[in-house]
Amino acid sequence: MRWCSDGFEIKCDSGETVTATFAKDCCDREILAWRAWQGKGLPGEPVRDMLVEAVERRFGTIEAIPQACELEFLTDNGSAYIAHETRGIARSLGLKPINTPVCSPQSNGIAESFVNTFKRDYMSRMDLCDAPTVLAQLPDAFEHFNEIHPHSSLKMMSPREFRRRQNHPAHQG
Repeated sequence: MRWCSDGFEIKCDSGETVTATFAKDCCDREILAWRAWQGKGLPGEPVRDMLVEAVERRFGTIEAIPQACELEFLTDNGSAYIAHETRGIARSLGLKPINTPVCSPQSNGIAESFVNTFKRDYMSRMDLCDAPTVLAQLPDAFEHFNEIHPHSSLKMMSPREFRRRQNHPAHQG
């Protein structure tokens, strides 16, 4: 019933910066969509594009979102997230935009935890020589997180393994 999002920067050895953002399901922990680009700052357009992709990935089409559910989209108070256009797109997609209290990033703990996990388990093993090299490695890192990375809150299953078992409980063995 809740998705969350945050942004983070990856510093390259060349002095360049890669900025990334993601939309994460707080229940199954899957990264539904993400965006990354060379440069600093979190513009609203990639966040809005990411939201559309996340809804389409999870529900197939915007129209397929169950009307009875109120799906929250939790973010911090970054300008890309609180922008009128971003909040409008979120609402048009059937999401209820909510923000953490100012100076309280811990209230978006699932997103913050993902950033820490990504830095510890993925960035620490990446070739950080320059932005194009980092950008080329991100698809595999996000895919690995979703398909293979175990989560203690999911009984040591990956997000997609957890979803598969939720959708097919007879195969829980």
